[in-house]
Amino acid sequence: MNYVFLMGSLDSVIAKKDTSLALMVAAHRKGHSVFFLPNGGMVVKGKRLKFHVREVLPQFDEEQPFINKGAAVLSDDDVDVVFIRTDPPFNDQYLHNTWLLDLLPAHVPVINRPLGIRTVNEKIWASQFTSIVPRTMIASHKKELLAFLKEEKDVIAKPTNSYGGQSVFHLNANGPNAIVILETLTKNWSRDIIMQEYIPAAEHGDKRILLLDGEPLGVVLRVHSQDDHRNNFFAGGKPLAANINRRDEEIISILKPEFKRLGLYFVGIDIIGDYLIETNVTSPTCLQEMNRLYNCQLEDKVINFSEELAKQWTETRIS
Repeated sequence: MNYVFLMGSLDSVIAKKDTSLALMVAAHRKGHSVFFLPNGGMVVKGKRLKFHVREVLPQFDEEQPFINKGAAVLSDDDVDVVFIRTDPPFNDQYLHNTWLLDLLPAHVPVINRPLGIRTVNEKIWASQFTSIVPRTMIASHKKELLAFLKEEKDVIAKPTNSYGGQSVFHLNANGPNAIVILETLTKNWSRDIIMQEYIPAAEHGDKRILLLDGEPLGVVLRVHSQDDHRNNFFAGGKPLAANINRRDEEIISILKPEFKRLGLYFVGIDIIGDYLIETNVTSPTCLQEMNRLYNCQLEDKVINFSEELAKQWTETRIS
């Protein structure tokens, strides 16, 4: 089968960390052809969608993660599975890509479905599940934000569309820089941000749980360095082994039907203590860290699932 991966630049891939690379290697191991699709690589003419791609041989090689096998043009009939693996932010280009992928024939699975990605903002969407998230405010209004900070005394403030721990601040109501930080995050009180009560369990790290079709695939505890409060690996966090406890299972059971309904097959959720913090649907990561901790190849399970999905959808079309 032909597997197409919509991604950012191949030059930015870090062989020992990148989840997209692991998925591509697994697809190649199963005998599939692997194609890199850049932003701007899709063309619509009439009712047909074409892909200007580059066939690659992916490998866990830090010096050369990809061997270039040459450019190609695939029609929508040539494509069997598409993985959307573009990093946030969810900007105009990201939105445009999802609209174009909506034009694919219904029997071609897209992981994750464009509709689901458009629906689930990774920071805001979870706020509706009030029984499993910290007390949260989403706003740009100065008085409202400052009142929430005064009420909670200790909060986390962050943008609505960043990733990797970028611009995530731990604020205290008595801190001298709270107003200037909020002013900066909100672009002078004109852009919504997320503010949540601070969960003390964050001192011990946060859990990233990967879900495959709503079921746990793997888990890792991300623990921050001594000089940073952020647990994200991009911010210097370290991976430790972890277990999925009863509260995690409760959170997953609430989210699972929503993810399945929206076609969000491969998802990462972040949990601190007893609380869901974020959902990651655009390009969930941490798979390689889990592999090393537990001596496994979780990417094979993802590719096996995608094969079954493609088979089921093709059989449905034929019948």
